[in-house]
Amino acid sequence: MPSSYISPISMDALSSLCQELDKNNEIKKSDYEKYHVKRGLRNEDSTGVMAGLTRICSVEGYFILDGERVPKEGKLSYRGYNINDIVNGCISDGRFGFEEVVWLLLFGTLPTSGQLASLHEVLAECRALPDEFVEDIIMKHASKDIMNKISRCVMALYSYDENPDDTSIPNVLRQSLQLIAQVPTIMNSAYQVKRRAFDDKTMFLHPIRKEQSTAEYILNQLRADKKFSEEEARLLDICLMLHADHGGGNNSTFSTRVLTSSGTDTYSAITAGFGSLKGPKHGGANLRVARQMDEIMAKVADPTDEAQVKDYLVKVLKKEEGDGSGLIYGMGHAVYTKSDPRAVILKENARKLAYEKGYEKEFRTLENIELLTPGVFAEIRGIEKTMCANVDLYSGLVYKVLGIPQDLFTPLFATARIAGWCAHRLEELTSGGKIIRPAYKSVSKPRAYIQIDNRTEG
Repeated sequence: MPSSYISPISMDALSSLCQELDKNNEIKKSDYEKYHVKRGLRNEDSTGVMAGLTRICSVEGYFILDGERVPKEGKLSYRGYNINDIVNGCISDGRFGFEEVVWLLLFGTLPTSGQLASLHEVLAECRALPDEFVEDIIMKHASKDIMNKISRCVMALYSYDENPDDTSIPNVLRQSLQLIAQVPTIMNSAYQVKRRAFDDKTMFLHPIRKEQSTAEYILNQLRADKKFSEEEARLLDICLMLHADHGGGNNSTFSTRVLTSSGTDTYSAITAGFGSLKGPKHGGANLRVARQMDEIMAKVADPTDEAQVKDYLVKVLKKEEGDGSGLIYGMGHAVYTKSDPRAVILKENARKLAYEKGYEKEFRTLENIELLTPGVFAEIRGIEKTMCANVDLYSGLVYKVLGIPQDLFTPLFATARIAGWCAHRLEELTSGGKIIRPAYKSVSKPRAYIQIDNRTEG
């Protein structure tokens, strides 16, 4: 196990510094109202402030009527195509669809058979990492957190690029295709090294099979025996398609566009996306759902019984159970109201395999959470709110059914979402033009400078 770095800052010193920090950093909520500042770039009705235009992705969950937000069934579109049609089209044709989605997001059209074949070939050729990269960058510096390790590796790839700072479209497109192909390899290598360094388990690194789809490649790399069923690969492929993009305003994509607008390099911009997606309020939410599920399975005698699950959810909202936040993870969304199309698609495509692999009890428990939460929320909080299951409610169980370890729940999300980040980076470069710079109002009052000998603590 790698040796840990011990900070030279003592806890007493840190406590004292934090007290000093706290005294001078509080901003009253009333000040936000006074100056009409929209916290989190959110309007008063929780809708997002309009910050840009995009042709890549549309996320719809409500419409405005007479100034009021009216709930509707959720709709997710890539380049104008409904995600349901994309997924169902690939399923009906018996094709893996993630690569088709990558082409669609990057280039704006559905690929022909020839174009799709050429993309498969390009991605397959780009999966390999530079010589000695795994040994020098991954194995010598193991990390307990795979998302942080992927971020470090993406930044390290800058040093292996002969032309890293060129932001011309051909160069950024080349970098984008390489990163989309390489991140699954980085993810698996980082996980295997983590297993050896911190879990005292065997590490295995399999040769790259270029004929495999991205979903097949990921399962092949993660399993010691390299075996998986066609049904498992198809389900993972659906996950990748659903996670590939979610509009320009989600936190990680917006972060990528903000950095892109500064003129920085591709590796820096994409690393920003990884850093954001790791957050528990964003991509890391799927881990919160998984832990919530583990608690329910352990503490509720029969989690398939609605009454018992309801009693537990009431305690969660009252902060008597769960992590003390009063939140039921996997429920509710910033945009979707009546339904999250990603959750609907995952649920209907995962049920059969979940039941076959012995996860019927867990699946039914999630259905209870989805069914009961809106009513419990209204009962305890006294607020009638249209609330649906979001994609995180079911994605964790889907990963579990596929044998994906929890360490990789969020990294797997990121291996899909990098396609969207790259598409938005390219769009920002071609049509953005200005550095993204919203304003912040200073609420500090003018103060006279004090000579150091006249200053006092407190």
